[in-house]
Amino acid sequence: MNDTPGWASPGSAPSDGQEPGTSGPDRPADRPESEQPADQSGPQPQDSGPTWSKEQPPPAQWSAPTGPAAPEQTPPPPPPGPGWGSHPPAGPGGHGGYAGPGGYGSWSGGWGGPPPAAKPGVIPLRPLGVGEILDGAVSTMRAYWRTVLGIALTVAVLTEIVVVLLQGFFLNDRIDTDALNDPSATFSELSRAMGDAMLSYGVISVISLIGTIVATALLTTVTSRAVLGKSVTIGEAWTDARPQIARLFGLIFLLVLIAFGIVAVGVLPGILVAASGAGEAGAALTALGSLCAIVVAIWLMLRFSLASPALMLEKQSIVKSMSRSVKLVRGSWWRIFGIQLLAMLIASILASIIAIPFAFLADAFSGDSGSGLLDSSGDLGWTYLIVSGIGSVIGSMITFPISAGVTVLLYIDQRIRREALDLELARAAGVQGYGPDTPGS
Repeated sequence: MNDTPGWASPGSAPSDGQEPGTSGPDRPADRPESEQPADQSGPQPQDSGPTWSKEQPPPAQWSAPTGPAAPEQTPPPPPPGPGWGSHPPAGPGGHGGYAGPGGYGSWSGGWGGPPPAAKPGVIPLRPLGVGEILDGAVSTMRAYWRTVLGIALTVAVLTEIVVVLLQGFFLNDRIDTDALNDPSATFSELSRAMGDAMLSYGVISVISLIGTIVATALLTTVTSRAVLGKSVTIGEAWTDARPQIARLFGLIFLLVLIAFGIVAVGVLPGILVAASGAGEAGAALTALGSLCAIVVAIWLMLRFSLASPALMLEKQSIVKSMSRSVKLVRGSWWRIFGIQLLAMLIASILASIIAIPFAFLADAFSGDSGSGLLDSSGDLGWTYLIVSGIGSVIGSMITFPISAGVTVLLYIDQRIRREALDLELARAAGVQGYGPDTPGS
């Protein structure tokens, strides 16, 4: 190979189709050495074949090519087709790719937005919307209906037995709401009848609330496993919940005590005013105090609404589970209130669809015993109570799983939003890319 500076001179590159060092009619190497030009910058002979350019680079400025020839030009990639909204392939954290698990806002430059979240179970592992929470509760009931309906049936039967016995032995004799249907009743009589009706409704509501909390606690294990795509039997759910049962009832007792304390504080001034002789003023003050107390009780109970799943899943004490609920609800009170209210309305509508036919059936079996319910007299016979109670049990079998599922999924959703629980759930479910060796874990 010729290593002289003239190797890379114009017109002698390997792209001419000749190998380096070969001679050709147009190459200066064919000429005898004595006839080679002594100085390339000087005048060139006119009769020696092809001539050099007058403007040549100085010696030792150009070097022979040592690298491979330039690669062939490849045609540009075709333009994106109709499916160009798909995600470009990229490794974790790569440009235009998904920057690690849980990085929902880490998609940089992707064509179609972040990739879908993992969904090993009934919900996707990311912050949830209202529809996804409701759908997750229903999907849990459909996928694991044997376990869910078994637990709901047990709690509903026990709850309804308490309600029927309480109405039959206590409320029928102590509650008088006849004044509500008497046009000539005085204001004090109407207030007393209204108070009795609220007492009856309040007692039944508290019992139903206890049943709902118990069902939520027992169904917490089922729902948490359903999020991971794993099933659980009634025995496994009971084994998991049994160590926390005592604390659960302590939590229920404390919540009921707080609710009754708030209501008592609200109605106490009106009772004292009525006892002093101002009956109408006392009744009005009692009604106003009751309304304010109900509002405060609802606000406070909602702040503690996630205490039950926190108690069961985190194995916390009563006070710590209530504190956890307050922390998770803080800043999202109205959102949780709206979702819980929507779930309650849906559950109430479903329960009414089932309970109303049983109420008419109970009225037909018991003669006019059911007229007490229609005219608000509160005098209900045993036949009516038992037949209508069967309808309530069937309705509770459907409403308990929905209410419990929504509460548990709200708890999980709040922890995903604030504590990145989705990463832990994905690892527990065995989703690829979420292991302990994943970058950013």
